[in-house]
Amino acid sequence: MRVLAAMSGGVDSAVAAARAVEAGHEVVGVHLALSRMPGTVRAGARGCCTIEDSMDAMRAAKSLGIDYYVWDFSERFKLDVVDDFVAEYAAGRTPNPCLRCNERIKFAALLEKALALGFDAVCTGHYAKVVTDSAGNKQLHRAAAWAKDQSYVLGVLTAEQLEHAMFPLGDTPSKDLVRAEAERRGLSVAHKPDSYDICFISDGDTQGWLADHIPAAPGKIIDRSGEVLGHHDGTHNFTVGQRKGMAIGHPAPDGKPRYVLEVRPVSREVVVGPKAALAVSELAGSRFSWCGQPPVFEGGEPMDITVQVRAHGEQVPARLTQVERKLGGPELIVRVNEPLDGVAPGQSAVIYQGTRVLGQATIERTVSADLTSADLTSADLTSADLTSSDTASAAAASVSTVSTAAISADTATAAAAIPAEMATASL
Repeated sequence: MRVLAAMSGGVDSAVAAARAVEAGHEVVGVHLALSRMPGTVRAGARGCCTIEDSMDAMRAAKSLGIDYYVWDFSERFKLDVVDDFVAEYAAGRTPNPCLRCNERIKFAALLEKALALGFDAVCTGHYAKVVTDSAGNKQLHRAAAWAKDQSYVLGVLTAEQLEHAMFPLGDTPSKDLVRAEAERRGLSVAHKPDSYDICFISDGDTQGWLADHIPAAPGKIIDRSGEVLGHHDGTHNFTVGQRKGMAIGHPAPDGKPRYVLEVRPVSREVVVGPKAALAVSELAGSRFSWCGQPPVFEGGEPMDITVQVRAHGEQVPARLTQVERKLGGPELIVRVNEPLDGVAPGQSAVIYQGTRVLGQATIERTVSADLTSADLTSADLTSADLTSSDTASAAAASVSTVSTAAISADTATAAAAIPAEMATASL
């Protein structure tokens, strides 16, 4: 089988490529150049995909005796990941750029080109497993090393993409074993530190980076009753659950810290309140996809699942329902058995049954745990027919706080297609 190994320059992708070679596949290594910005060397950098990373990947490929190329995906990355990141924050949402990169770059753009060039699969160093069920369908499952499991950021993969995905590290019990194997194989990246943070924000200062990309739009910081507590320079500086950086001049009546409960970019308001108000009982989204074959909802009844809302978060027992919204189109509603804290619109809710990933939804709204069923009915909030944060806030004013976000078209989905022939540079 012809396998294209995506080599980031780290130890995981190097060992994954080595295992693909050892399994007898015809392997070619490729490093994705995702930025044309100067200064993308590792000095002080905290992410991945730097110039030094490309050199580390080249050395690993040479050690494995495989051909190696650098492919320029920087334009596609800017459109589909960086611009999407900015648009989501500007709309008051909290995106996950790593998940978006896997969706639109590594398992869309890269796989598309790989298949066009005659490759059968794309191999990566993700910790996850592809399992074939009794009917021959591919399923995505958690890795054996749950502490390193990366199935959350792969929850966007489709059935077709799973057919061509290869994750050789999925059954490895620990990262220490991967490093030991790299050392035995003579790979220079055996003890290279893991990358972390957002790769295109090398210093880790997300707010500072956003300030350079989103114009200042001053507004008010208010409490749940609407009382003005302070002012801010832009809603993009805040995310649900945030505690610091609000510069509110006086303490809460009870003396306890305040947290961001809701971000309203249209009215430029940031709503703050007590930690207890962060608890949500329901989350929903209409932008969802199934990872492999879609589940069957027996008689329309809710399905028992677990849900994960952060890359390194815990799975939480919940019930899943698919409904038709009044304004058209399906929506997934997840009602958790126990309240979740600090869930922000824009995050991805990845849905599991056991170790299997069923799919994911971008969270568009959440319902506070202190709302009753009667409140929901009177405000008609479960229909998800709200078109902006301000509309949602007005609808909920008589009942309690509902965290919502503008349900708008994703401005980054109009990314340019990959040119028919993309130049490659052999190193």
